[in-house]
Amino acid sequence: MDNSPLQVLTVPTAPYPDQRPGTSGLRKKVYVFQSRRNYLHNFIQSIFSSIDLRDRQGSTVVVGGDGRFFNTTAIEVIVQMAAANGVGRLIIGHHGIMSTPAISCVIRKYKAIGGIILTASHNPGGPEGDFGIKFNTANGGPAKEAVTNKIFQISRTIEEFAICPGLHVDLTTLGKQTFDLENKFKPFTVEIVDSVESYANLLRNIFDFAALKEFLSGENHIKIRLDSMHGVLGPYVKRIVCEELGCPVNSAINCVPMEDFGGQHPDPNLTYAADLVDSMRDGQYDFGAAFDGDGDRNMILGKHGFFVSPPDSVAVIADNIFCIPYFQHTGVRGFARSMPTSSALDRVAKATKIELYETPTGWKFFGNLMDAGRLSLCGEESFGTGGDHIREKDGLWAVLAWLSILATRRKSVEDILKDHWLKYGRNYFTRYDYENVDIDAACEMMEDLEIMISDKSFVKQRFAVEDKIYQVEKADNFEYTDPVDSTITRNQGLRIIFSDGSRIIYRLSGTGSDGATVRIYIDSYEKELQSVMLAPLATIALKISQLHHRTGRSGPSVIT
Repeated sequence: MDNSPLQVLTVPTAPYPDQRPGTSGLRKKVYVFQSRRNYLHNFIQSIFSSIDLRDRQGSTVVVGGDGRFFNTTAIEVIVQMAAANGVGRLIIGHHGIMSTPAISCVIRKYKAIGGIILTASHNPGGPEGDFGIKFNTANGGPAKEAVTNKIFQISRTIEEFAICPGLHVDLTTLGKQTFDLENKFKPFTVEIVDSVESYANLLRNIFDFAALKEFLSGENHIKIRLDSMHGVLGPYVKRIVCEELGCPVNSAINCVPMEDFGGQHPDPNLTYAADLVDSMRDGQYDFGAAFDGDGDRNMILGKHGFFVSPPDSVAVIADNIFCIPYFQHTGVRGFARSMPTSSALDRVAKATKIELYETPTGWKFFGNLMDAGRLSLCGEESFGTGGDHIREKDGLWAVLAWLSILATRRKSVEDILKDHWLKYGRNYFTRYDYENVDIDAACEMMEDLEIMISDKSFVKQRFAVEDKIYQVEKADNFEYTDPVDSTITRNQGLRIIFSDGSRIIYRLSGTGSDGATVRIYIDSYEKELQSVMLAPLATIALKISQLHHRTGRSGPSVIT
C-alpha cells in the first residue's frame, strides 16, 4: 500500500461568462455541469479563491446537499479541491446529505468559515433536472452580494485551479478520515457526521419537546401528515417527529431522499404537493405540511386541506410567538418580511409595538439584521419562514412552531386563522409565475413598465374593473437601505400601491436555471372578513404590463 503524501496539482482552465451566483447560488441544468469542461471546478475554485488565504488555511468548511442527482460527484470534486486549497477540515453530512437549515446550524456550531450547499432547492432533480451550488458564510447564512460578486469576478478571469485528484473519501462511514498531502504541514481531515443530530439538539433547546410529544402521541393526540416530497428532510422528520415526538410512522410520507425526488417537483405548494392536499380533504388529519428538496421551505395545511398562505403563517407565528419557549427566554427583537410578501405581519408588529423590517427577497438580508440583534422572526411569500436560531429559512422549525401554537391554544388551524383575521383583518394574497420566459422579452417588458410607473402622471391614475375602482397612491422600483451597514440594494421589484392598501408587484426571479421567471404578486387587504376576488387586480396587472402580449404567454405556469 502506497503511504506517500498525495499529490496536489495546478490545472490550467478557461473561464465561463455565466457563473454569476443568484439569490440562491449558481443553478443550472445538470448537463451544464456534466458537459462543460471544468465548469464545476471553476466555480468551486472561485469560491475558495474568494476567501483570503490566511483565513482559508487550516479552516473548517461544511459540505452537504439535498441528495439530488450529481450530489456525490460534486462532493468528491469539492473534497479534492478543498484539500488542495489549504482547508484543514471538512465536515460532511452522512452520504453527502444534509438539509440547508442543518448546514447553517453546523456552520455555527463548529465555527466554520462557511459551507458549500449542493441544492437547487425546490427545482426538479434527476439527470434532466437542475443542480445548484450555494456558498454560506461564517454566520451560517447565504453569502452577501459583496462575496457573490467577488466569486463571479474571479470566475470570469480564472486561469487555473488546485486539486488533489488522488484523494477519495468514504461518505458512507461516520467518523474522521485523515489524508497526508505533499507540501502540507498537518493532515487534511474529513469528518462524516450524523446529518440530523446537531440540528435536532438545536430544536430541543427551542421547543418544549415533552409538551409536543403529549400533543402528538398522548391520550388526546391530533393526527398529522408530513410530506417530505422525497427530499432531504425525510430522515429528519422520521427521527425527530416520529421517533422522538412519538408520531405514528405513517404520519410521515415520501421520506426516502431520491436523486430525482421520485420524478416529482419538490416544491411545497398547492400545485406540486397535490397528493398531500388530496389526502387531507376527507378530514382524517388535523394538520398537514410539505417540505421542499433541501428542507428550508414549508406549506401548512389544516383539516380538510385548509390552506395557510405563507404570509399568514408568519403573521400567526408572530402573534403567538410566546407559545415557543425559546422566545420566552430571548424576547422578541423584531419582525421582518420580504417586500413581495403581504403586509399581514406588519399589522401584528404595529399592534405589539415590535419593529418591522421590509427587505428585498433573499435570506441574507434577514441574516444581517439577526447578526445585529435586531430580528427574531421573519418570512417570505415563497413558503419560507424562520427564526434567529440559524441564518436560513427552516421548514421543520416552522412546523414545530405551528404545532406549539396548536398545543397551547387547543384550537384547529382554521379557527386560529379565523381568529387572527377577526383581530387584524385579512390580506388576500396570490402569486402568478410565468416560468421559462424569453429573458430579453422579459427584461424589455420590465424596463418599459418601470418607465411607465415612474412618470409622475401615473400616480393618482384610476383603474376600473367591474364595480371596483383602484387609485394609484405610489409606484416605484423597490430600494432597500440596510439599517445595519447602510448598503443600498436597488432594482428589487416594481411596486404599484393603491389607496386602499392593495398592491401589485412585478419581479424577475433569480432562482431558475433556464430562461426568466416573471412573478406578479397580488395583495388585497380587507378589514372585514368577506369574499374577495383577486381577479380585478390581476386584470389590472396584466393590462398595465401587457405581459401576455410582450412574452407570448397566455397564462402563468403556476399560481400560488
